[in-house]
Amino acid sequence: MRSHGGVPSAGWWDRIRPHSLGWVTARDADGLLVGFANVAWDGDDHAFLLDPKTRGALQRRGIGTAVVAAAVAGARTAGCEWLHVDFVDDLAPFYLGACGFTKTAAGLVHLRQAAAPGDPQR
Repeated sequence: MRSHGGVPSAGWWDRIRPHSLGWVTARDADGLLVGFANVAWDGDDHAFLLDPKTRGALQRRGIGTAVVAAAVAGARTAGCEWLHVDFVDDLAPFYLGACGFTKTAAGLVHLRQAAAPGDPQR
C-alpha cells in the first residue's frame, strides 16, 4: 500500500476481501508489485473499480491501462453488466480515453462532512 501512495491499516485485507470480485496485479520481471486494482461488486450485475495504483516511478508506461483492461475483462467474465469507476477530473483522459470508460452523471454524498439538508442524521 505505502509504495503505491496508500496508507496501510491493520485488518484492511480482512475487511475488504469479502466484497471483492477479485484483484488485478502487475509485477515486474523480479516479481515486484508495480500495479494493482481491486474489483468490488454487488454479487450480481455491478462491479466497481477501486484503488487502481501504479508504482509512481513506473507511471505512464501502460501498466495502469493494462491493469484496468484486465479488471474489465475479469468483471465481464464473471457475468457483470457494468463496471463503475470514480475519479478526479485530472484523471479523465486516462479513464475516458486510454481505458474506454464513458462519462456518466452520478451522485455523491461526502459522509465525513456535515450533514446535508434532508439528511436523517442531521
